[in-house]
Amino acid sequence: MASESKRCPWPGEDPLYLAYHDEEWGVPEYDGRALFEKLILDGFQAGLSWITILRKREAFRDAFDGFEPEIIARYKPARVEKLLQNPGIIRHRGKIEATIGNAKAYLAMMEKGEDFSDFLWRFTDGVPVQNKWTSIKQVPAETAMSLAMSKELKKRGFKFCGPTIVYAFAQAVGIVNDHLVSCPQHKTCSALARIPNQ
Repeated sequence: MASESKRCPWPGEDPLYLAYHDEEWGVPEYDGRALFEKLILDGFQAGLSWITILRKREAFRDAFDGFEPEIIARYKPARVEKLLQNPGIIRHRGKIEATIGNAKAYLAMMEKGEDFSDFLWRFTDGVPVQNKWTSIKQVPAETAMSLAMSKELKKRGFKFCGPTIVYAFAQAVGIVNDHLVSCPQHKTCSALARIPNQ
């Protein structure tokens, strides 16, 4: 319990947020569908706090068919209207329509033989960036890597994927390890890093 005082400060005391920090945030994720889901949720977060999205995550998963791109890509206008009536999610037409477009972009990449996970991880040569921040004030909102990733995602037709959103996404899925060095999760996430071609 002594280590709790060293945990990254941003989750505060919220049990849901603490569990997310301790069990998910910064853990390297390599599954394409899971990465797609997280990118979509980070897009919905734009202008809001992550805890707001976290509290609605299960409702989002239910509303968007488990974030299966093959299903979402087939949504018709009537489904958009139905989603806009769902109080369990963020009812933002632009973000809902972008989710459908992003699912189509994801599938287009697959059809061209471009794996979504491989595409994202190549921005760090397949290895998580291990930052050594000692203060939350040192952590950037965006980097050259997130600018490049954002540009390439947009080129492929993705929306709600600006460099700040993309950097938050990269932190969350462990492409970047931005736990403070004093946080026990920094070492845990670092140890989970996959070495390419192993």
